[in-house]
Formats: sequence, structure tokens, C-alpha cells
Amino acid sequence: MTELNRHWVVGPGALGRLIALRLATRASEGVEVALLGRRRLAATQTLVTPEGTSLTRALTMATVDAPPPRPPDVVHLVTKAYAADAAHRTLAAHLPPGTPLVLWQNGFDCQPRLTERHAGPVLCATTTEGAFVASDDRVVHAGHGQTLVGALDGGHRALADALARRLDGAGLPARAVGDIHARLWQKLAVNAAINPLVARFRIRNGQLRDRPFRPMVEAVIVEVAGIMAAEGVAPPEGEGLEGWRVLVWRVVAGTANNRASMLQDVLAGRPTEHRAILGPLLAAAARHGQEVPQIAALQAELCGLATNLAAPASPC
Repeated sequence: MTELNRHWVVGPGALGRLIALRLATRASEGVEVALLGRRRLAATQTLVTPEGTSLTRALTMATVDAPPPRPPDVVHLVTKAYAADAAHRTLAAHLPPGTPLVLWQNGFDCQPRLTERHAGPVLCATTTEGAFVASDDRVVHAGHGQTLVGALDGGHRALADALARRLDGAGLPARAVGDIHARLWQKLAVNAAINPLVARFRIRNGQLRDRPFRPMVEAVIVEVAGIMAAEGVAPPEGEGLEGWRVLVWRVVAGTANNRASMLQDVLAGRPTEHRAILGPLLAAAARHGQEVPQIAALQAELCGLATNLAAPASPC
């Protein structure tokens, strides 16, 4: 099993830069990191830690269509969900067959497609790490979290273990799991109850606990719980509707001061990931003959919001 020393991180947003800069702290162990995007950023990047200290590292900068000459041991695809397919198509021509791919996207949209399409092992990652971009050469690690990695079919355990060890050693607590499929659905359930509403009303997560937003969250939780039951996905703690309710409100409380990524996208006039988060729920509801008017209304409103912002919206 490779030591996973050469990493390409594709997508120089907040999470991509956090991963790249954390991995770059292990340069003395032979770790090499390249950050790839549509354009090259400043080679020297600074990470502000949750404790307020600064880590400055020089990274290899490249573009997706002109990557570094040496092939990677692993590729981290950290683009937004709606950009993942296009980035992979461009990148695939430059990768030797068998190169491992790690998908870091929200929702559950591109993961099955790219798992089938990629000519090598594919892992999926879900993380509660928080970060935001402060400038072209500065990213803020807003809060510590945990990362889970695994293959959708539960395979590639040695690779998942090796990646988790590498991330953990770089200061991003991580572990390999055999049920990443369920973990992604669980995160999707939480995101669906929080992100669309805070983006629509332009509020921080904690404001969802107040009226008139709390009843809206509760209505979405009821619909999400029904879909999850039909899909056979249980909440990580508790049972049924109450388990999902406890999970969502715990996350709201724990991220009360956060501006969710979907809200950040709306405020910046960028397309949002509503299709990757709400689309799989709508598709599952249709498969099971369930009516989900709250989720459908949020999808329609976010599609309309993207159009009004004149953003290059992902398909609705």
C-alpha cells in the first residue's frame, strides 16, 4: 500500500486549502501537496488556526488542465458538487489508471456517478471541519471537527485506513468507516434541514431556533425522517423522527454563529449546492411515492433565487 505522499487537492476553496495546508505541515515526512484550480493562487498560503495562530506554507500551484508532471498518490476532489463532474472529466486524462480519488462534496449527487466512472479506487469523505476564505492567500480554520472516509460499497479498507492516518497526522482528525453511504445520507439530512433555510432567509444557523424559522425546520425534519426511513437509513443516535430531530437541533446549537456554506454562496452571488442536497431527497421521495411539499418548495425557491442573482446556477 502506497504511503500517500503526493497529494493533488483539486478545488482551492476554503476546505480545499485547509486540507492542502494541513497536509503540507508533514513535508518533513515526504508529503508533497499541489493545489489545483481554474487559476493559480499565490504559492504562499496562510492558515489561521482555531487557536489564532498562523501557519504559512508554500504550495505547488497548478491548474486542472495543466497539472504537475509527477502523478499523485491520491487526488482529493474538493470542488462544489455541481462542478465535480466537469473537474473530473478534465483531470482524468492526466491521471494514471488506478489513481485513488477522494470525493469531499456535500450531498449525495456526484458520488455514485464518479465512483462508477473513475478508473481507480474511490473514497468518499464527510467532514465537520469548518473553514472560510479570508483572501486569495489566507484561509481561516474556523472550528475543529472530524472526518470520516470510506468507499460506498464498504471496500478499499486499507486505502481508507491509510488516508485517515495521513489526515489525522496532519491535524485533521479522521477515521475510516465501512458505512460511509449511511454517513453521507445522515449529513445530507442535516444539511437539508439547515442550509436551504439559512440561505433563503440570510440568517446564521442559530437563528433557526427562533420563530418563524423553527416550525419551518421541524416541517423539513418530518419529511426528511420519512425519506430516511424508506431508504433504511437510521439517525446516528436515537430512533425515527425523534432521532433526526435531536441530531438537527444539536448541529444547529453547535454551529449557532456559523454562516452555512450555502448562505456564503448566496451572499457572494455564486451558485449553490441545493441540487446536490435536496435533489437526492426529492428523487428518493419519488421512488417511494412520498409527498414532500416543504423540500420541493425549498428546491424551487433556491432555483429561483439563483436565477434572480444572475448566478450560473446548477441545473434545477
